[in-house]
Amino acid sequence: MIPRWLCILALLISVEVKAWNQMPRKTVRYSGFSDNLQSWRVGISHYLTLMLDENRGALYVGAQEIIYSLDLDNIGKELRPQIKWEAPSERKMECVNKGKSNQTECFNFIRILQNYNETHLLTCGTYAFQPKCAYIELSTFTLDSVNLEDGKGKCPYDPSTGHTGLVVDGVLYSATLFNFLGTEPVIQRSMGQHNSIKTEYLATWLNEAKFVGSAHVPESVDNKLGDDDKIYFFFTERALEYDCYSEQVVSRVARVCKGDLGGARTLQRKWTSFLKARLVCSIPELQLHFNQLQSVFTLRTDHWRATQFYATFQARWGDVSVSAVCQYSIQDIQKVFDGHYKEYREQAQKWGRYSDTVPSPRPGSCITNFHRHHGMNSSMDLPDNTLNFAKKHPLMDDAVQPVQGRPLLVRKGVNFTTLAVHRTTGLNRKEYDVLFIGTGNGWMNKAVRIGSAVHLIEELQIFDKPYPVHSLVLSARRSFLFAGSPAGLVRLPMADCSKYRSCADCILARDPFCAWNLSASRCVESDNPYGDALRQDIESFDTSMCEVQYMKYCKFLSSINNMFDA
Repeated sequence: MIPRWLCILALLISVEVKAWNQMPRKTVRYSGFSDNLQSWRVGISHYLTLMLDENRGALYVGAQEIIYSLDLDNIGKELRPQIKWEAPSERKMECVNKGKSNQTECFNFIRILQNYNETHLLTCGTYAFQPKCAYIELSTFTLDSVNLEDGKGKCPYDPSTGHTGLVVDGVLYSATLFNFLGTEPVIQRSMGQHNSIKTEYLATWLNEAKFVGSAHVPESVDNKLGDDDKIYFFFTERALEYDCYSEQVVSRVARVCKGDLGGARTLQRKWTSFLKARLVCSIPELQLHFNQLQSVFTLRTDHWRATQFYATFQARWGDVSVSAVCQYSIQDIQKVFDGHYKEYREQAQKWGRYSDTVPSPRPGSCITNFHRHHGMNSSMDLPDNTLNFAKKHPLMDDAVQPVQGRPLLVRKGVNFTTLAVHRTTGLNRKEYDVLFIGTGNGWMNKAVRIGSAVHLIEELQIFDKPYPVHSLVLSARRSFLFAGSPAGLVRLPMADCSKYRSCADCILARDPFCAWNLSASRCVESDNPYGDALRQDIESFDTSMCEVQYMKYCKFLSSINNMFDA
């Protein structure tokens, strides 16, 4: 019998599905691109935690026991002296005595750098498997190393563990592993030294979870229901709802309410609003499922209702790696969380849709005008029947499907690791999402979303060795992209139009950042003030405009000259 994965691979390389293995129009190796790169590395490692400060012109870099403040315009220049935050020797010895490596693990790896307020950053590090948090005063770029906070539940113990954290209104929302052994996943809200709110330690809530990303969505803004802001978390976990013959590792999106205070009796100091749902990224006709979520980027717009999430996934079929990018809308995620719950049926010994009466007020919901009208002004006022139901039914029955019902981009033999997205406007005044996708071997894929499809503009080798791209941040003001890896940091332009040497090459690139300048006969950045001399065709990529428009332009110039001669 032919293995199922072999059949799928055969389909993947067939003519009918070539569109699902997109190839870049242009491939540029490091030797041909390094002149446009600015690289930076010193004698340490793990340049993995990046934070952009456009107002101060700074890129903060958290590495192994050091935090840098680099100049956005020249990353080789330090704006402030570096902060050395080392774990004490006795902590490192304890770490080694517990069986960890004194070469790769028993150091303080900086894993969180977040704006705490206008004057301070919050930072957290693994601290030789005893995580700690501290504050950085920005005007002097100094660390308060005296008043360290316990980082348990805020920062991972293990530097290789997936985690996520963000600060909203001075409060840290984090998702990581809560204990030294890495067996207790937790989603937690921490308020300094005060009591925290966190998930229940139940397999139905989180089961061998590996956290990838998080996002704050201000859903209270212009909300007629009086709803609360939400914090969304993205992760993979081992699912309980499938039998042992089905794929058990799945991707999830979970949410909690910003104002959740926990319950009065049931779910004390636990989330009363925690809900989760499966995040689907698949090619339905091939039964090819991308279950390994790698990264998520939140594309914010003028209003939260238009928020989009772009995510990278990996799958493995036989010996071949397959990666995908899927897109999700906040509206589709909301619909799933407003839908049916899933429950475990003891008699049938399997999971199914909950079909009985749901308690009121609805379990897992935020406090809204409905609750306030009925005397419930916080989660502490919720009745026990609602809280007990929420405790036993955290999983939604429906799954979140991607926009268009399928991936935007699929590539074989490539491992997508992380991505960043920038929305820009073409010369036709239409908006386009430009995707920058890092890979596990040091390449950057650049693509543009055009309607329901994605065009892969190019792939660039941004490191001289196959270092995995672990982190990406975009500077929209300066049009730069910063990429961090275990061994170095690079800055590259979001647009490098000079590589397109002819009009046809420039048009066929379909890069919203680039346009052909008829008067100068070169490909230039499209936001430069060249007026009618610029040509771009992202939708139809019609190169005939090169000759036709050039002739028209020459006639136009000739007529002007004739006017002056007259």
